[in-house]
Amino acid sequence: MSVQFKFPKLPSIDISGVFINVISQDRDLPVSNTPQSQDRYEATTQEIAQKILAAGKGTFWEGLKAQMRLDDKLMAWAMANEGLRVQLFRLIDCLPSLRSKSGTARHMHEYLASDAVNMPAIKSLLNFGTDNPNSPTATLAASTFGTAVETLARRYISGANLPEAIKTIEKLRRDRFCFTMDLLGEAVISEQEAQAYLDRYLHMMNELSERAKTWQAIEGVDRFGDELLPKVQVSVKLSAFYSQFDPLDPVTTAKKVSEPARTLLRKAAELGCGVHFDMEQYAYKTLTLDILKQVLMEPEFRDRTDVGMTLQGYLRDSERDLIDLVAWAKERGKPITVRLVKGAYWDQETIKAYQYSWDLPVYSQKSSTDFNYERLVQILLENHQYLYAAIGSHNVRSLAKAIAIAQTLQIPPRCFELQALYGMGDRFAKSVVDMGHRMRIYCPFGELIPGMSYLIRRLLENTANSSFLRLSTSESRPISELIAPPTMETSDGKHCQVIFDGFSNAPDADYAQVQERTAATDAIQFVASQFGQTYFPIIAGEAVSTITFVDSLNPSHSSQVVGRIGLASIEQAEQAVAAAKQAFPAWKYRSASDRANILRRAAEIMETRRAELAAWIVWEVGKPLREADAEVSEAIDFCRYYAKEIERITKPHARSVPGEDNLYIYQPRGVTVVISPWNFPLAIALGMSAGALVTGNTVILKPAEQSSAIASKIAEVFQAAGMPDGVFNYLPGRGSEVGAHLVKHPDVHLIAFTGSQQVGCQIYADAAILRPGQKHLKRIIAEMGGKNTIVIDESSDLDQAVVGVVHSAFGYAGQKCSACSRVVVLAPVYETFLQRLVEATRSLVVGDASDPNTKVGPVIDAAAQAKIRSYIEKSRETATIALEMPAPDRGFYVGPTIITDVDPEGAIAQEEIFGPVLAVIKVDNFDRALAIANNTPYALTGGLYSRTPSHIERAYQEFEVGNLYINRGITGALVDRHPFGGFKLSGIGSKAGGPDYLLQFLEPRAITENTQRQGFAPLDLD
Repeated sequence: MSVQFKFPKLPSIDISGVFINVISQDRDLPVSNTPQSQDRYEATTQEIAQKILAAGKGTFWEGLKAQMRLDDKLMAWAMANEGLRVQLFRLIDCLPSLRSKSGTARHMHEYLASDAVNMPAIKSLLNFGTDNPNSPTATLAASTFGTAVETLARRYISGANLPEAIKTIEKLRRDRFCFTMDLLGEAVISEQEAQAYLDRYLHMMNELSERAKTWQAIEGVDRFGDELLPKVQVSVKLSAFYSQFDPLDPVTTAKKVSEPARTLLRKAAELGCGVHFDMEQYAYKTLTLDILKQVLMEPEFRDRTDVGMTLQGYLRDSERDLIDLVAWAKERGKPITVRLVKGAYWDQETIKAYQYSWDLPVYSQKSSTDFNYERLVQILLENHQYLYAAIGSHNVRSLAKAIAIAQTLQIPPRCFELQALYGMGDRFAKSVVDMGHRMRIYCPFGELIPGMSYLIRRLLENTANSSFLRLSTSESRPISELIAPPTMETSDGKHCQVIFDGFSNAPDADYAQVQERTAATDAIQFVASQFGQTYFPIIAGEAVSTITFVDSLNPSHSSQVVGRIGLASIEQAEQAVAAAKQAFPAWKYRSASDRANILRRAAEIMETRRAELAAWIVWEVGKPLREADAEVSEAIDFCRYYAKEIERITKPHARSVPGEDNLYIYQPRGVTVVISPWNFPLAIALGMSAGALVTGNTVILKPAEQSSAIASKIAEVFQAAGMPDGVFNYLPGRGSEVGAHLVKHPDVHLIAFTGSQQVGCQIYADAAILRPGQKHLKRIIAEMGGKNTIVIDESSDLDQAVVGVVHSAFGYAGQKCSACSRVVVLAPVYETFLQRLVEATRSLVVGDASDPNTKVGPVIDAAAQAKIRSYIEKSRETATIALEMPAPDRGFYVGPTIITDVDPEGAIAQEEIFGPVLAVIKVDNFDRALAIANNTPYALTGGLYSRTPSHIERAYQEFEVGNLYINRGITGALVDRHPFGGFKLSGIGSKAGGPDYLLQFLEPRAITENTQRQGFAPLDLD
């Protein structure tokens, strides 16, 4: 396997551009700092940078080591050993969840004595092993390590609670530092937590303001002559005000977020506090800026100058955002503060871009980020009359550049300040203050558990090879090199694409981009305008009329008819088999490349029709838009992956010796019947069909009755791609009639089925019977659902676990065969997990799938609705309903339901419900959790949330499922990366989208030829 990372080159960057206020979205961004302006500030920048460095002598790591009680060598080793660095940070991340010294000792051994570290010295320090984690040696090691991490955390976190943090900021003020306070906490996963977040900020502002009454105003810090600035400032995350913050639904998100933002601003005005809004992941950036600009334009807040927002210099579009903010501030008429930072989520943004094959939003090279940052600094400071500047950096070169520009332009002190994170670059920050500049320290506070991800980001930043703080400690690093002007690297690529053996997954739509949202909205409206059309069977390339029809309904509004489906008769099923049989010989002998290229053209057609196809899925089967779009990606992937695979598989496999040629080849089986489900009406139907077609078989697609309009689009795509008549036939009909007839037909060679266990087993039984005239045994490819479990152990990250379970259980209303229907939770975290699970689920919006705010849509039809409700009613007899959400009555809705006190052997825990119903089971130990997870008739998907290496290793070996997911949700399998399929009663063990899937559609042949003639034979063995 070869893995390639592609970075297409960017156009060369013209640095001769001039600053402008209006910029086209379609143009490359201008570079605002011309060579002349660079020269203007550079000499002063160099001079100031050397002064700061000289005044801040002493290494960062020496200061850190002095505070740590763990062996000083540990951090130094981590800098030199990437394996140790990764394992150490993973251990630190896990530490707050460990509730005993023995647990800490066991995890220390599992992480630090592992083969990934490969350091005998470390292993010898941890010689207590895992046999006796309660030994004195183990207890001492755990205590020492825990103390060291707590000390390390206190270096970056200003206090575990508000009184501790107040002591810290009062000390900072005595040293002439300003401050801004941030409440630690990364994930807000329910409206209850969102309200608690706002309440804690209001309380914090009250307490700080009351304490601030005792503080004297300090000249140059919060007083400039007669002008007084707020002594207190808080920094807040806008996205934490609403757990369903989503760029796909900007209208609802803005409404939900704006009111708590107003509440905070009003309280701040009453108390005389400043408020600064932080920036987080890129997906939220544009919506965050839009909401803030809208609120701050309201008459009540338009004159406020004690408010700020943040821009991240590592983002490629940050210059455009800053230029837009300048124009907005001019219109507003009053300045606000813009905090410029480099950005703290580089790893996360990069990983996400690769996973989704999206454009990389951040610069991939540190030098490019620094270059862009200085460009932003200059734009901001040159517009100081419209925007106040807060320059946040620990890079002395960046700080010096800002000071140089401010001095040259004689910017008023009120309009400009520098900022640093608490515990980061303290010596440099003190040097800046001593030079007479205002420096604000960003002071996060809170308990260790919510602060752990913040701590890990700081450690990653400080230990990165490109970290200025780390580089500045190197005696071999010349100062001239440290403070040299950064450059924009022309090789700094933009598009992320991971290619495995020539295949790359199609990127989903990125709804953080306005053009993607607009295309989706337009398509939703367009498809709605197509409602009520009639869809007839297509046999041998021609539509054929029918006598019987059925209405395909919109599950979100059951009175709406999406399409009128012509149901094929038995006679038409016979015609379809005859057409497929007649087309088979010619299709069989088409080259593999010809067949593959038709699939590739089909993939391109679906790319161009992506938004429309997703909209059909939304309307006909009630799947919310983001999940519908992902299904289109999967269909595209099936075409491209199987096209690549058939070309690999059909390469000659020869084993020749003198006098004998041996060849191993494959041939198609014949007529294939594809019986597809409604829950993935495009991806599964097309995937099974594509697998059969590309291998040389002909296909009759019998789609689920509820999703036959979407299936007709597959016929449209294949016809447009050049599929010969009769090779693919679209045959909507009743499964009990047409489907059963096709399964029993003697001219059918293969049946590919996805659906219920009951129907799948019936197909097996019927297909096994040899019919009159049948000269072959039928091959069955069957995937028949699951009863899928996620295990939550005591070391899990509950922020991740709750979100993953909610998405896996209630995404598409629980109607995925991979959906989580059982969660098994270890006792130490059970109560906390359950409380957060219930509240996170309660925050989901249940409604029309076409509404971008909807997270849980309808179930497919009235029969499914009745079945699911019957299970819920049955559970009242033996279990406890922890949550049963209300649901609309206009369609086929069932509100998400969580059931506790569930008997692991009972019907709720054993039978496939196929709806938004989740059973929660409490266990005492991991052995019991695995036993329950494996004790069902199914083996499709399963998951584990754990940070315990031995538990993860055991799951690899013992968790009996076809697809096991660790520390992520269990739905959303991707072609090639996550080949999908189960065993036991979940299916035959084949893997759709995997390297052996196409073999199910082929018959192997071995051919041997004796090449010897009268005692001679060709000797060329090539």
